[in-house]
Amino acid sequence: MLQVTTLREGAGPRGDNESDTKSLTRQAMDDPILTIEEREAINTGRWFSSLSPSLRHDILRCAYVKRYKDGELIAARGDPPEQWIACAKGAVRVSSTAISGKQVTLTYVEPGIWFGDVAIFDGERRTHDAYAHGDSTILCVARGDLRKILTQHTELYEALLRLHARRIRQLFGLVEDLNTLPLRARLAKQLVHLVRSYGVPSLSDGREVRISLQLAQEELAQLLGASRQRVNQELKAMEREEVIRIEPGGLVVRNREALMKIIEADS
Repeated sequence: MLQVTTLREGAGPRGDNESDTKSLTRQAMDDPILTIEEREAINTGRWFSSLSPSLRHDILRCAYVKRYKDGELIAARGDPPEQWIACAKGAVRVSSTAISGKQVTLTYVEPGIWFGDVAIFDGERRTHDAYAHGDSTILCVARGDLRKILTQHTELYEALLRLHARRIRQLFGLVEDLNTLPLRARLAKQLVHLVRSYGVPSLSDGREVRISLQLAQEELAQLLGASRQRVNQELKAMEREEVIRIEPGGLVVRNREALMKIIEADS
């Protein structure tokens, strides 16, 4: 079940007869305050950290927390835009549904990234589905609260324009890559991005980085606009070259410099 909490409210007594273990589990899910790691992810986000301290304070003051289990729906296509959202933990998988009924993954929203503001501004309904990928925490600002903040902080208008401009640049970059780069280079760029966002240094070998975001090869292929079979071939080739290692739990990047050389060679 979806657990909804708020930054402004304390957790009251529950007074039920469940076991201590279940009670502790539910209390953790019902925690109305972001954890230290979650708050750090929000505060150190490239865009959010560029805002003035007073604006950041007012955004967080009226924000509330939602926690989701892996695969739970966060927002559905056609929903009215009631919330401005930031990912604080895990990831948000943004997808659409093809005519055949198959879900197609378009992107993953990583911790520290804000989204959902476009629909609030243009008044249209949500255009895509958003699901939790892994156990995830999001921070929400109600549409009415966002509008109040905008009236009090004109700085936010310019900041959101910068955010939208960055998204447009990224979109054009993706289109350019899709039309000009071979799959091998696009895969290398995607792996470099995943290392930056979800890389965890290996304890056994400091040169290796494990990608903590677990993606099926089909999901990785959808991000690249390619078939799973072709992506699998490229991954196997990189593994033979000792650039990466494929493990049951995900991918390990063994040589980041080699990934960059693949990108530079084909750019």
